[in-house]
Amino acid sequence: MGEENHTFVAEFIFLGLSQDLQTQILLFILFLIIYLLTVLGNLFIIILIFMDSRLHTPMYFFLRNLSFTDLCFSTSIVPQVLVHFLVKRKTISFLGCMTQIIVFLLVGCTECALLAVMSYDRYVAICKPLHYYTIMTQQVYLQLALGSWASGALVSLVDTTVTFQLPYQGQNIINHYFCELPALLKLASADTHRTEMAIFAMGVVILLAPVSLILVSYWNIISTVIRMQSGEGRLKAFSTCGSHFTVVVLFYGSGIFTYMRPNSKTTKVQDKVISVFYTVVTPMLNPIIYSLRNKDVKGALRRLTGRKSFSLGW
Repeated sequence: MGEENHTFVAEFIFLGLSQDLQTQILLFILFLIIYLLTVLGNLFIIILIFMDSRLHTPMYFFLRNLSFTDLCFSTSIVPQVLVHFLVKRKTISFLGCMTQIIVFLLVGCTECALLAVMSYDRYVAICKPLHYYTIMTQQVYLQLALGSWASGALVSLVDTTVTFQLPYQGQNIINHYFCELPALLKLASADTHRTEMAIFAMGVVILLAPVSLILVSYWNIISTVIRMQSGEGRLKAFSTCGSHFTVVVLFYGSGIFTYMRPNSKTTKVQDKVISVFYTVVTPMLNPIIYSLRNKDVKGALRRLTGRKSFSLGW
């Protein structure tokens, strides 16, 4: 018995979102629909921006990166969850769990940085419109995007390293539907205080710091918009920023709730629900929000469909 408890874990078993068979089938259908919408929606944004030269601006360059992170974010988790809805034993290998965490953190943390960069882009566009293209040069926006990916890689590397340096022996049942750090740390066979502090510190860097930048940007944007003489100008400015702010609230709100509070001994149902919201739902909502609330995207779609109709007519 003692020998079994000291055996290093080779695989983890998920309890999933539900143990009821009928509920799992319903969840499978729901998650499949959401995932298909996520893939199609984000691919649509990426392809549309690539094909329409009018969207070759810094804002849409960042949006294309955001859509790519959403696509990777959802794909690193949802396909596995869909398979697990259809099988009784929901397992993942130790290496598979590590890989999932690396990818999940890389693209998730990159998205955190990208949202902050996009708020800075909107600040420059609205508060300093005459200097926008001298400030936001191609070199600058490429560096900002590269910096976002580098910060995501750094946080992913640190969090993964400190998490998997801990021993995992004996207990291998994760009360979750994927390998997420707070749920995984509950299985560690050693004190996790230092690891949790390291993860919290990284959370400050990649969650609270970008949120602070976003709040400062929006404070300046709102101050500028209020001083605008033109009612049409105010409406256009708020419309431009409205979609970005909606995404920020949805993504950061759920992320901060999960990673910026003390890790409890047990995983509650609400923790799983919050995780579903930012890993499954938000990546689907982003392309919908940017499409429905964005005149440029709708205009690009009309031009694209118009060209196709014209070519088909010939």
